[in-house]
Amino acid sequence: MKRKETTNSTVGSSKQPAKKRRTSGATKTKGKGKVQDIVWSEYFQDDPITTVVLKTIPFIRDSMFVVTGLQGPSSPTSSNFAYIPRNEMRVHAETLSQVQRPSGRTSPDFSIPTQGPASSSQLPGIEEDEHVLILEFAENSKGKKDQSGLGLSLPPAMSPAQTKKLIESRDERFTRAVNELLSATPAGEDPVELLQAAARDHIPAAVKATIPSPEERNSIDDVVLEIQEQEWYKNQIVDRRTFAAREAREGTLDESLSESIQQALRDARKISSLYLHQAAAINAIWRKKHVIISTSTASGKSVIYQVPLLRLLEEDPTATAIFVYPTKALAQDQKSALEQLLWSCPGLQHIKVATYDGDTSQECRTDIRETASVIFTNFDMIHASILPHEELWRSFLKKLKLLAVDELHYYADLFGSHVAQVIRRFRRVCAAVGNKRTIFVSCSATIAKPAQHMKRLFGIEEVEEITEDGAPSGIKDYLVWDPPCVDDQAPKLGRHSSILEATRLMRFLMKRGIRVILFCKIRKACELSMKTLRADLSAEGRLDVLAKVMPYRGGYSQEDRRRIEKEAFSGNLLGIVATNALELGVDIGVLDAVIMLGFPFGIANFRQQAGRAGRRTRDSLAVLVSDNLPIDQHYVKHPDDLYNKPVDELMVDLDSKFIIEAHLQCAAQEMPLSKDDHVYFGPHLAELSDKKLIKDKDGWYHTHPKFLPYPARHVSIRGAEEEKYTLVDITKAGVPKVLEEIELSRALFEVYEGAVFMHQGLTFIVKEVSHDAKMGKVVRADVNWITSPRDFTNVDAKQTWRIKAIPNSPQLTYFGRVDVVTVVFGFYKIRNKKILDTVYIDTPPWERQGFGFWLDVPKNVLSFMRAKGLRPAEAIHAASHAWMNQFALAAELRTECKAAEKEYKLAESQRKRPARLIFYDASGKSGVSAQGFDHGKHTLGDPAQSTRRRGKLSLRGRLRELAHCREGNTVSSKSGALVVLRGLLNLEINPSSVLDVVDDAAGFDTIVEADYIRPVDGVEDRVRVGHLHR
Repeated sequence: MKRKETTNSTVGSSKQPAKKRRTSGATKTKGKGKVQDIVWSEYFQDDPITTVVLKTIPFIRDSMFVVTGLQGPSSPTSSNFAYIPRNEMRVHAETLSQVQRPSGRTSPDFSIPTQGPASSSQLPGIEEDEHVLILEFAENSKGKKDQSGLGLSLPPAMSPAQTKKLIESRDERFTRAVNELLSATPAGEDPVELLQAAARDHIPAAVKATIPSPEERNSIDDVVLEIQEQEWYKNQIVDRRTFAAREAREGTLDESLSESIQQALRDARKISSLYLHQAAAINAIWRKKHVIISTSTASGKSVIYQVPLLRLLEEDPTATAIFVYPTKALAQDQKSALEQLLWSCPGLQHIKVATYDGDTSQECRTDIRETASVIFTNFDMIHASILPHEELWRSFLKKLKLLAVDELHYYADLFGSHVAQVIRRFRRVCAAVGNKRTIFVSCSATIAKPAQHMKRLFGIEEVEEITEDGAPSGIKDYLVWDPPCVDDQAPKLGRHSSILEATRLMRFLMKRGIRVILFCKIRKACELSMKTLRADLSAEGRLDVLAKVMPYRGGYSQEDRRRIEKEAFSGNLLGIVATNALELGVDIGVLDAVIMLGFPFGIANFRQQAGRAGRRTRDSLAVLVSDNLPIDQHYVKHPDDLYNKPVDELMVDLDSKFIIEAHLQCAAQEMPLSKDDHVYFGPHLAELSDKKLIKDKDGWYHTHPKFLPYPARHVSIRGAEEEKYTLVDITKAGVPKVLEEIELSRALFEVYEGAVFMHQGLTFIVKEVSHDAKMGKVVRADVNWITSPRDFTNVDAKQTWRIKAIPNSPQLTYFGRVDVVTVVFGFYKIRNKKILDTVYIDTPPWERQGFGFWLDVPKNVLSFMRAKGLRPAEAIHAASHAWMNQFALAAELRTECKAAEKEYKLAESQRKRPARLIFYDASGKSGVSAQGFDHGKHTLGDPAQSTRRRGKLSLRGRLRELAHCREGNTVSSKSGALVVLRGLLNLEINPSSVLDVVDDAAGFDTIVEADYIRPVDGVEDRVRVGHLHR
């Protein structure tokens, strides 16, 4: 269908009487003085601002375009001019019956009855809908301070004077734009015709274009240069680094491979030689060494344990092996690769390979134990299925020659601490069946001290560490991309959304045949990004690109995940929007570019995600699109840290009595324990066995009866398992469909009546929630707003069980019961960072009880901060983060993060909080808070030894933002945190060294003096009287 063109006679001519000629003599620009007088033609005498909304059939753009005097020099970034679905003009999620009723709260309808047949183009999963052409202006409605504290603004309630000022401001900008156009028009040319031509050129239209194949795409360098030439490019690239290509370096094996294995490598992998690190690792394995390989992503690490496996099977066809992976997707990927290798190896085609995970049926498990030579599994299955039934696995374990653990960096913190005990139990069972010859091999991305990490995880002394990378690498460009101001002339409008910037960049790259993955930190950002891509690619008429984009995150069904993985691996996709579920080494085919939406949770994550691009040695691109969060802005200002800052060491807690005892109960069920087993479980074994296990007359220790028959069922190695809500799509009457399952901790903030829930980029409205049945019912609805919950969480100390003094300080640290209560009391409807509506809801509170510890801020410190103008809430929040940044297992702890919505609101909050640093276990009763309490004095530091340098407190290095802060570190004061920490450590606070703060932000003091928490009977409080009178 052809577009109907508009003739010049319909645009620019008017049958109305000419208005009085207008000049710009009365218009002045701030800071520039008087503008030169220019006489305007009749064309520019009409209304200066016109917003035109025109209707079009979906994706056809069959419309006329009429704009009076708007296109031209005015900033394109201060307005939105595009076709959008009619539903995106809605404010309320009405049902059909509501729309038909003349009364009630309904959305404005800008559509015109269809004047012809509907389009046959329809994207799967999206209903046919009419589109409108909209011209929308960015408004400066926030005022001096964003009073919501959310980066959001309520619709302005404008007085007549304010409305007049807005009109005058727009008129001034329009006048300046017309003057610039008239001044820039070459002699002999008609500015009206130039304007009309520009207007026609800016009409959004369906585009017929071809997507270059991966082989034909331009180089990354050319694409980056092209980006910088775009109209929308506003110097977003604040840092660019180019790393040169790296040639492959080959290694030599000490012993030659058999002809059969060489043939398999050639036929299945097209490998005729080995890289330096591959050869070094295989040589070490042949010398019966335990090995860890820590090299770059896509450096061929899987070959390192697959080749020795083939040789072991050639030497002994009855040999067995276990390959452990952190995710099912990665296990499936590697299983297929090994099967292909075995099929290509003469004499080994009969070897059976099997997956043994939670999806494996009971019927298949027996057959796998008896017939499989290699199993692909995870530590959850080793813990809960293999070891508790070791008598069924004895034959397999006795012949076990190789255990390979991929992605070893995944096993750290609480999960890694549990895995370390599982491996010790595994080694003990293997030794009991007569097998002490198993070789342990692990692979990891680049980490700090890889050999040390493997030794701590496996409990072994000798590990060969291989870090010299011999794999080739193509040229790689890194960009740090900082979103620009919405309007340079009105900086109070703020900056462009990082999601809009990231998705626009992604669209640009995909149209040029560059295969992209967009990493998002959280699931909601993943869905918002996919929703934005759907809307923008539809508006551009690029359904050919949209058909090649898919989202990927946790929560999707197994069928959906496998389908997306298959599409990605086959090369059918141009773009993937994913959470860190794809950060690990699943082979999803060729990727040319990685975009990271916001700084990932650490330097290691940044480098791991960036490594996903360029997996086939071609040139590649990695882009960090910054959020407007303090931690992101740090790397915008200090990009060198992204490349030069050392990776933090991975932490494994081998001293947690809580974790050790749990696994001793499991180990004693597998086979009775003796005190000789300290070689596996360490020095705490004797004490814990005597106190927690049952000792028989022969001196053997057995599982306590309360954990029988299967103690492993009482131990969740990934932390407390959450209940899940089931989301059911009831859009089609009588045909309900399970959409996905969502954890309770997420459901609370995403599944409430009226919420917009996103699934694969599509929007659904939550119609009904049953907390008893743990079910939410949703209906499909195209809406252009999102919902953000209004909630609060109270973290309260309830009972003191233990008390410890802080060294050289009268202050105390307390440990005991902590109650956490979360209440969602309403939500905002948000579009373009503006609040469309505020809705109150009634939901039951989410209450949980656990362990935690706390430190009360002294009264004199609280008074000092107020006298200096420091906000106690900001200081306490930042001080809590400073403590967590120094604690090795902080990822398993939570604190009461302060929300900007509360701290900076205009009305005083009645919910006052105690002046207290409080920390509690993130996963139920994991015992990590007890570790924090026991090690608190080391974490805060010994004032006499580690906190004074040349008379100054050396805490400033700790005062950095916490990557996992739920409130984005927006309520924070480093100077206040320093005062709090000095007060707790009983260090002098020099009033002259703390500047008085003049705070013009809104809000009230929300902190009160901490109340005393009574200890249980029997807990000695040696300084209770002193505490009460401080």
